[in-house]
Amino acid sequence: MRINRRQFLQTAGAAGLTLAAAPLPAFPNLPVRLDRRALVRRHHPVVTQFDPCSALSIGNGEFAFTADVTGLQTFSAECENQFPLCTTSHWAWHTLPLPAGLDPGAFRYRDYDTYGRSVGYATSATGQEALFDWLRENPHRFHLGRIGLILKKSDGSAAAPADLQKIHQTLDLWRGLLDSRFELEGQPVQVQSCCHPELDLIAVRIVSPLLASGRLRVLLAFPYASPGMSMADWNHPERHTTTLSRPAKNRAEFARTLDTTEYRAGWQWTDGGDLTQRAEHEFLLGSKTGETLEFVSLFSPAAFAGELPGVDQTQSAAEQHRQQFWNRGGAIDLGDSADPRAAELERRIVLSLYNTSLHCAGSLPSAETGLLCNSWYGKFHLEMHWWHSVHFTAWNRFASFERSARLYEHILPAAREIARREGYRGARWPKMIGPDGHDSPSSIGPLLLWQQPHPIYYAELCYRELPDQKTLTRWRDIVFESAEFMASYAEFVQKRNQFVLGPPLKTVSENTDARTTINPAFELAYWRFGLRVAQTWRERLGLPREPHWDRVLKNLSPLPTRDGVYLMQEGMTDTYTQWNWEHPAMLGAFGMLPGDGADAGTMRRTVRRVRETWQWDRGWGWDFPMAAMAAARSGQPELALDFLMLDTPKNRYLPNGHNYQRPDLPAYLPANGGLLAATAMMCAGWTGGPIESTPGFPNNSQWSVRWENLRQWM
Repeated sequence: MRINRRQFLQTAGAAGLTLAAAPLPAFPNLPVRLDRRALVRRHHPVVTQFDPCSALSIGNGEFAFTADVTGLQTFSAECENQFPLCTTSHWAWHTLPLPAGLDPGAFRYRDYDTYGRSVGYATSATGQEALFDWLRENPHRFHLGRIGLILKKSDGSAAAPADLQKIHQTLDLWRGLLDSRFELEGQPVQVQSCCHPELDLIAVRIVSPLLASGRLRVLLAFPYASPGMSMADWNHPERHTTTLSRPAKNRAEFARTLDTTEYRAGWQWTDGGDLTQRAEHEFLLGSKTGETLEFVSLFSPAAFAGELPGVDQTQSAAEQHRQQFWNRGGAIDLGDSADPRAAELERRIVLSLYNTSLHCAGSLPSAETGLLCNSWYGKFHLEMHWWHSVHFTAWNRFASFERSARLYEHILPAAREIARREGYRGARWPKMIGPDGHDSPSSIGPLLLWQQPHPIYYAELCYRELPDQKTLTRWRDIVFESAEFMASYAEFVQKRNQFVLGPPLKTVSENTDARTTINPAFELAYWRFGLRVAQTWRERLGLPREPHWDRVLKNLSPLPTRDGVYLMQEGMTDTYTQWNWEHPAMLGAFGMLPGDGADAGTMRRTVRRVRETWQWDRGWGWDFPMAAMAAARSGQPELALDFLMLDTPKNRYLPNGHNYQRPDLPAYLPANGGLLAATAMMCAGWTGGPIESTPGFPNNSQWSVRWENLRQWM
């Protein structure tokens, strides 16, 4: 829907827009004008057959439980290698015992020549393979416990997925309720599952005549921890302990110990339930009488002394929480669009809002697979933090972004130590970490550079939300030390009379030799942005500009070009023929970023060249929204939609709304976050952009775009 300038100016405030570059005001929760319930209900996931890649999750941002078609983790073995069914929380981390003879302090760094100076990076496993692997794999997230059904056929054999008939499972997004129905040999089963909004607790109601006959019971099983994708090791019961206690008739508590990791689980059920122990770490809950069984299951890092809520109480709390979620923040309605892609784009948006609220809105940055399963041992990648979380600010869900941004205050000392060890000033932010902030060795990660300005970007978002002295004080050290490293890292080359970036460095694309890579386009733009904003922060604090930062800004190498388009990095004249795979990172300078050092006309041509030549089957899920953002900002809205909806395997969204990448990466949250970033930008516009609504959507009869409470992009 297009509106004229006068209409736009009249409605911008109500819609959550701002025309000022900075700071952005904080908007109140406004009366809902879109029919948000109808919008959300159009996209309830519905599953009618067993498929591991249709697994659905319930959660609250700190905790998640992923279930199969039974509403629980009944067929975990059948799903384990495709889409594991896990129960995990942001506090659930485990470290394997350090093998005898290994000393992390003895790790050897590989030296790289840096303009005549030798700098060590943790990139080589040669001669220290065991230590290298242990440091990468620890700490790792782990599976807190499997909760599934034990289903028996009439002959006493275990039911398999193929034995279930009339499957109909619905995830009610509006209520936060997973309703699962099926039949086994003509006998109906209904399972309702939901997650408490504040506790790491699921509540389950089971209704079936199979309960009274003893053919349906509930299994609670505890595994040992694993750094693998499934998070669970079921083959070593001797490596962990489970201690059962019964504080009340209908309540059990389990004290769990896995090496130095300890946690608790609680189980509470309604009258008629019967608890038995099947094995050392396995417990069964059945029903002595009746066809209904209700229970709640809590996981906690320490003993939980309070009363556990019941199923009705938890369902009510979950419904209230979910309705508040959907009624607040931004919304985009494409329901009246004629373009055949609109319904699928709207589905992806709604499910991305749901999935990022579960996996990317917690107290730690998200792993690539969130709280679903382990990718890269469950550690989070700080260069990906942007794609997981920045979209929350544009969708007026600032608190969901700010929670994980607090991490930088915690790991600042570790970042300072990395810079000091490498001979730089300031703080160099790690790449792949757990909650301890220790960087992981990798042939790529320690050389990666593009996460360095991220905290400056985040600080600026916080200031736009709350432009006060408290925000300036909180982020001051992070902004200044990030900028100090950036200025220190840039090397002045006398014969060029320019500052350069690298070598050594790994670019966003990670696909070239770090020892020869110099001046990648995206990193040059981000260096300009970071140092410019850092100087603005000095001025806001009443401090003089830092002369060396200005010297770097003034003399930093230009973004490399050839034949009127940007190159991936300086000297890479075959960017579009030999290196046209992995991330087309140069586009990020003019979408993800506001374009410092970039020319609009050159970027416009670059966007088209990338679309024509890139090997999209070798890309990643967030490449498509990144390209869409660059297309939108360069005035090519048709191309923006083309990028978002490109028909290629890496841009595939499963029925549960997750972006599938490959067998060991069945869900990829940066794509969901990127999609939300791009669509918010395409609706609400960007600083310095056209003064009109939906500037990133084509102005034709095919697209009817209604939106509210989104914020203008930086």
